[in-house]
Amino acid sequence: MATVRKTLGRADSPHIVSLMRLIETQSKATLVNWCLDYAEANLWPIYARRQPDDDRPSQALRAARAWLAGEIKLPAAKRAILDQCHAAARSLDHDPAAQAAARAIGQAASSIHAPTHCLGMAFYGPAAIAYDGLGTGQRPEVYDAVAAQECAKMEAALRAVAVPDEPNPAKVNWRC
Repeated sequence: MATVRKTLGRADSPHIVSLMRLIETQSKATLVNWCLDYAEANLWPIYARRQPDDDRPSQALRAARAWLAGEIKLPAAKRAILDQCHAAARSLDHDPAAQAAARAIGQAASSIHAPTHCLGMAFYGPAAIAYDGLGTGQRPEVYDAVAAQECAKMEAALRAVAVPDEPNPAKVNWRC
């Protein structure tokens, strides 16, 4: 079996750079809502189908939503994300698609802490989708094409909710 990459894409890929530029123009609230909505619609179903008895990533999404609604404090939400979603991912070396979905969901939920986590969803999410749909034995260029296509979908979803001329864009420090 070929080496399975935990993430797909590169920080200097045109589709990632385009997504980064759009992320930089939006508020933290817009970014968090976009991440959570995208993860719930596109990544959670992969995880739920592959790991039907484990709702830890869903618990992390609920905690992030609760923080966004002001119902819990950031430390409690972060604990739920780390203790639930990231723990689930660490236990799934045997299922790369579910593992990548859990990591992508964890990054989406972690966007409540820092907007740079949005980009984590753009690296792990395509891996979840590719491994779920194609398995792990494809050539790298096949996975690269899936990553580009999925990032384009993510960018389109963010553009659909983007606030034109957002007066309070999130402060983003890309370290990639």
